This record gives sequence, C-alpha cells and structure tokens, in this order.
Amino acid sequence: MRLLLATAGLGLVAIIALTAVMGTSRAQQMQMPMPETPAAGIKMTEEPIPDQGVPRATETTGGQPLKYRLVNGVKVFDLVARPVKWKIQSKYERQPEVWATAWTYNGTVPGPMIRVTEGDRVRVVFKNQLPAPISIHWHGLPVPNAMDGVAEPALTQKPIRSGETFTYEFVARPAGTFFYHSHVETDRQINIGLFAPFIIDPKRPSSRVDKDVVLMLNEWRIDPSTGKTWPAMPSMSEPNYFTINGKAFPDIPTITVKKGQRVRLRFVGAGQFLHPMHLHGMFFKIVATDGNPVPPAAQLTKDTLPITPGERYDVEFVADNPGKWALHCHVLHHVTNNGVEPGGLLMVVNVIP
Repeated sequence: MRLLLATAGLGLVAIIALTAVMGTSRAQQMQMPMPETPAAGIKMTEEPIPDQGVPRATETTGGQPLKYRLVNGVKVFDLVARPVKWKIQSKYERQPEVWATAWTYNGTVPGPMIRVTEGDRVRVVFKNQLPAPISIHWHGLPVPNAMDGVAEPALTQKPIRSGETFTYEFVARPAGTFFYHSHVETDRQINIGLFAPFIIDPKRPSSRVDKDVVLMLNEWRIDPSTGKTWPAMPSMSEPNYFTINGKAFPDIPTITVKKGQRVRLRFVGAGQFLHPMHLHGMFFKIVATDGNPVPPAAQLTKDTLPITPGERYDVEFVADNPGKWALHCHVLHHVTNNGVEPGGLLMVVNVIP
C-alpha cells in the first residue's frame, strides 16, 4: 500500500512538472538560455567559437561581386580571412535580434562572389587573419592539383597559418556554378561562414535570364541570448538557425520580378544538412547540376528539389503567376528560428503583374 501511494505521488509530481513545461509558451522557450554544450544529453568537448574582441561586421550583405585588378591579362582578386560578428536575424515579433560569431572571407557571410568568364586566368591572393590555420578549396573546379587547397590532410598544400599569405592561380573553366570554402577542419570552419560563390559565365551564352540569383544554404548553432556560436553538426551539435546567404527569415531579401521574366536560381548546399527547396505558385526546370548543363530533353520540371551538402543546382522558371510566393525548405523544422516559426530557410518571390 505504501509503495502504491509512493508511486502515485511520484506520478503526480511528474504530471505537475510536465504540465508546467507544456504551459511554457514558445516565445518564453526562445528566451531560455542554451546549454553550454551544443546538444543536450551528449557530452561535448567542442568549445564555442572564440568571440573575445571580435568586431561586428561593417557590411550587411554577403555574396556580393568581388572587384579585381587586371595584371598582365590576369584577373587578380584579394581575399582576407577574418572573424566578425554577423547578424543572422533582426528582431521579429517576439524573436530577438541574433548575431553569430563567424569566420569569414572579407568580413561577410557568404564571402564575396568571384565571377569571371570561361577561360579567364584567375589569381587569388589570400591572407589569413584568423587564429587558426586555413586554406581555400575551389569546390567542383578542375584546377591544377597544387591549387586544390586540400590542406588537411596536406595532400596539395600545407595549411596557411595565421598571418601567412598564399597565392592561388588557375584558368577558370568550365562555365557553371561553383563555390569556394576552407579545407582545414572542414567540419568546423565551413559551418561558421567560410564559404562563398564562384560563378563562371560562358563565353557564348546559349540563353539569357532577367534575374540570376545565388542561394547558399547553411546552418548554425547559436545561443541567441549571448551570441555564443558552435559549428552545426549532425547529431553532435544540431542547428537551431538556418540561413540563405547568411540570413534567416525575415532578413532574407525578396526576389522581385515582373510577370513574364525568366529567373535563374543557383542553389548551393554549403552546410551539412539536406534541404528540399520548394517553390509555391510556379514550376521550374533543372538546367544544370554541379556546374554541368542538362540537355533540354533531360531537364526535369519540378516544384521541390533536394539540395544535399556540396551540391549545386541551377533551376530556371518564367514568372507567369503574379503574387507573393513562398520559397522554402520542406524539412519544416528548417523554417524556424531557435524552434519558433516562421524563420530559417523561408523567402519570398514577388511577381509583379
């Protein structure tokens, strides 16, 4: 009898505790501090990214075209890796403004877009101002082996240490959508901002579009109350923020087009998670995969396309349906900010009549 009463008492305590938790609003849950370890219930040795003395970014938009100087026919680009505080999200309804500690190329997330024409000779002068070794890998580009940037393991070069400079040089080919990222501690460095688009335009375009937009998908693990940031990793450090070009909804810029215009979207899976991207109101055709054009007879017509880590897809559609249309990830947890919807990988395509 005493055992039964004791068990009943424990059950009552459990019910009361569960009721208290369920009564906590989602807005209140957002304000709760994150655990010091990125994933509850798992013992972690991973420390947050060092943030002492890291300045706020002076730029607000990532992935912008990088200017070059022409030296004896070579297009020369300058890149500097440095840490910044990067704003992921503005204050929205009851959601707080959120800043991440990011490691960046030239102070933005994504880093600046290198855009050249097929056949151009490219030289990138790269300086490391991070507190750790780094390199640059030209993802998908068939560059000379010594330029491939794999520094861990040191297959093609040694890691570029803090304060050092390294020069990459190669001919840009073929035409297509590519990107560049670190190849040292890739499980850590890419996920905190060290990625950027690399676009090679064809010498003789076979088709033209009215709007050409790069969309780089990535994930973050951030304590919104302190800005402490961890690399987002499957199972070990699950993400709680999801970004397109370094921004979460509502900070992702709207794509505005006129009815009848042709739009190209270049999806890049820059993070570690799958994102099935879904467009409302219109269908698109897959015109290129991983920088390779798809013949017209093989172009699939879709409204949802899974983007896996490292993949690039170019899709095109004619904006023939006026209105404000959602474009979002259909893993619906990925359209939240710290578990609160709407957020994350959600943006608007606005078709003007």
